[in-house]
This record gives sequence, structure tokens and C-alpha cells, in this order.
Amino acid sequence: MDLFATFYSNLALGMGEAVTLSNLWYCLIGVTLGCLVGVLPGLGSIITISLLLPITYHLPTSGALIMLCGVYFGADYGGGTTSILLGIPGHPAAAVDVLDGYPMTKQGRGGVALFMKTIASAWGSFVGIVLLMLFAPILSKFALQFGPAEYCALMLLGLVAAATVGQGSPVKGVAMMVLGLILGTVGTDINTGELRFNFGLMELSDGVGLIPIAMGIFALAEVIKSVSNPSDTSTKTRFRFRDQLPTREDWRRSFAPMLRGSGLGAFFGTLPGTSGGMATFLAYSVEKRISKHPEEFSNGAIEGIAAPEACNNAGVGTAFIPTLTLGIPGDAIMALILAALVIQGIQPGPQVMTSHPELFWGLIVSFWIGNIFLVILNIPLIGIWVRLLQIPYTLLFPAIMLFTCIGVYSTNRNVFDLYALIVFGLMGCGMLMLRLEAVPLLLGFVLGPAFEEYLRRSLLLSRGDYGVFIDQPISLAALSVAALVLVSSLWSFLRRRRKAANAALAAAPD
Repeated sequence: MDLFATFYSNLALGMGEAVTLSNLWYCLIGVTLGCLVGVLPGLGSIITISLLLPITYHLPTSGALIMLCGVYFGADYGGGTTSILLGIPGHPAAAVDVLDGYPMTKQGRGGVALFMKTIASAWGSFVGIVLLMLFAPILSKFALQFGPAEYCALMLLGLVAAATVGQGSPVKGVAMMVLGLILGTVGTDINTGELRFNFGLMELSDGVGLIPIAMGIFALAEVIKSVSNPSDTSTKTRFRFRDQLPTREDWRRSFAPMLRGSGLGAFFGTLPGTSGGMATFLAYSVEKRISKHPEEFSNGAIEGIAAPEACNNAGVGTAFIPTLTLGIPGDAIMALILAALVIQGIQPGPQVMTSHPELFWGLIVSFWIGNIFLVILNIPLIGIWVRLLQIPYTLLFPAIMLFTCIGVYSTNRNVFDLYALIVFGLMGCGMLMLRLEAVPLLLGFVLGPAFEEYLRRSLLLSRGDYGVFIDQPISLAALSVAALVLVSSLWSFLRRRRKAANAALAAAPD
């Protein structure tokens, strides 16, 4: 009873802090700005929050943090919009939406995909916020039990899951994942500080840029493909609101994936470095594995939208658990949130909950309010986003190229990134012609540096003994699941080939 009374009093304290006219205004500004930058390719919450940090010097503590967190939530909502409508991911975690969202748009169901994305995102956010409210101390203590070996094994599981997402050969998927890992090794060695694989180019001393790779293999390659095949880009899309509503079958097929996706995202969100892209690809892979119709995935399956979006936004909520309770940032965005705390004179760590309870609980209540704002904003905007498809392609393609180049250049203000964009765009075209998966390459590149760091740290602590990965129960379980996923994927691929061969043999004339 005392626990319930304490929780109720904390919630009331947060309500009193969040539901003020000024903080509601900051929340609305944050989520609206986040939606806008999320829709624009190449721009995202990292760049926007970085640009807004100097402004927080002149804002009250709660208002500054509410606005920055609103940008974070809003950008995650908006990031999948261009993935679904144009096949261009707004941020790496939204790359998985391209697999089924863009085919749905080509089928004239882009509005349905956007509507389900909004609902799944809202559900995932609510799950993440509830867990943040109830289990922040417990989950943060559990996350502290993970050492380098556990993180390394979990990342390997995510890489294997991403490599087996596509419809093609799992061997090709693993090959593309390895290529992504190789690209991730370019730059400065994290342990020795030596330059490696930069071919004498100082522009590569910090490694290959994520934005040029993502925009090149997705945006530029898709534009080139669509220009060369103009008939493939035409789509008949209805714009009446009732035609954008999911059918009863869509709801039925999306309910369980949203539950599973939000569970996965909530778990991985508490673990530094494992949320975002890896979790969404893993959620997609899980749905494909257990689906009765796996052949529909990558061809417009509604589950391919519902599960990753719920997973992504649940991870956004629980990512605040180690950040606010322990002062441990899970990714670059959380590091910026911690920087905003320091700017306001607040030392990140467990004392945030005790020394500044009104700030902690005010943020939580503002998360609820921000997600309500996002649902109210995004559902009416669906028709506007879908109407982008009515723009003539002679105008749309140059605009996509313009925004892509602006997004790539604005990241580091380096012309070299534009050359890298062209290289990876041509590479993406070659991958399309050879039917090679781009998603494993992207995730291999994103997780490669962290995977290498945890691998080398594990071997350093164990003095080169690889048994450290099977001595720990968590790492052993993750490696076992990764092996099962790889074997089952290979077996399913061989079985599909055997069925296709038998069907072709049966259809052949005597």
C-alpha cells in the first residue's frame, strides 16, 4: 500500500511539473520539430539535438529536457515515413521499414502502412514509458550484470538475425554482413590509435560515414533504379481517410507482432549499444521466423511494419532507464541528453531520482503527453505524406537527390562525404542487380566497431581464452540462439530451393 501511495505521489508530482503552459509548449515544439527532421532524409535527432544544445543554456531545466526528449521521440516517429513512401530511411533504425513499407506503397497501401506505423509506435512508446515508470531501478541493475562477453554475444545474435532477414540466400546475407563489418574497421584503431585501411586518405581517419552509406545504398540506388525503370515507380494510391485505415485482417495480423516487438525493444533498450537498429531487425527476423506466410515478408507484410516500429519506440522509452538512473548513456543521443543535464548543473546518476524527483517524474509524464501529441499530429498528416506520391517524378527525384545531398553534407560539412555517397550509390545499384541484401551490410557497419571493441575487451580480460563466451550463461544462450537461427535459415533456404526444383520438374513437359 505504501508502495502504491509513493508511486501515486510521484506521478502527481510529475503531473504538476509537466502540465504547465510553458512545459506543454516546449513538449509540442520538440515533438513537432522531431517529426519534421525525422521525415527529412539524412537529418535526425542527433543533429537536431546537437544544434539545440546551446539554446538549453537559456531555458529552464525541465523545459530544455522535455524539448530535447520530444525531438527524440518525434524523430523516431517520423523516421519511418520516407522509408515507407520513398524507400529512403530517415535514420538507421527505420531502414527495416523499407522492406515491407515501400512494397505496400507500391501496392497503393502507403496510407495503411503509415497509419499502422503510428499506432505501433504509440503502443511501443507507451510500453517503454510504463516500464520506465515501474522498473527503472530493477532493470538498470540487471543491465549492470552484462559484461563484454555478453554484449559481444548479443551483438553477434543481432548480426546473424539481420543477415538472415531477406528472402535470398543466407550465404549472401552473411557475406553482406561481413562486408559491413569490414567497412566498420576503416579508420583509427580503438586500442592502438593507428590508422588502418584508409588508403592514405585522411578523410577516412574517423572511418566511413554512416549517413553516406545509408543514403547511398538506399536513397541514391533507389532513385537510379526508378529513373531507369519509370514504370516501376508509378503507384495508384487512394487519399480518402477511410481507405488509409487498416482492415480487420491488418489489425488481427498486427496485434501479436506489436506485443512481441515492444517486448524485444523494451529489453534491448536498457542495454547500452544494443537498441535501435539491431533490435528492430531482430524483431523483424522473429516475425518472419514464426509467420505462417514468410514468403509475404519483403513483399508488403503488415507485420513487417508493426513489430519493428513497436520495438523501436519501446526501446526509446527504456533507453532512458540506464541514462537517468545510472548516468550510463546507451547511445549518442542519450549522451547528448546527459550533456543537457550537465549544462543545467545536474550530475547524472542515481541521485537524479532522489535529488530531483520533480524533474525525473516530470519527464516521464511529458513522455506520455508527447506521445499523445504525436498521435494527434501524425494521423491527420498521413494524407499529406501520401500525397507526396502525386508529385511528378521529374520533380520528385531531383528533390530527393537535393535533400539527400544536403543531409549528407550537413553531417560533417565535408565534400568527401558526397563522393562517398556516389560510390555507395553505385554500389547499391550493383547490389540491386545482383539481388544482394543491403540491410545486413548496414547493420554490420553500425555494430561492427562496438562488436570489435567488446570482442577484443573480452579476450583481453580472459587472456585470449575463447571459453569466456561459453562460461557465462547469458553469452552462451545468445550464441546458441544465433547458431540455431543460422542453421534454421540455411535449412529453410535449401528446402525452398528443393520445392522450387521439384515444382519446375513437375511442370516440365514429358
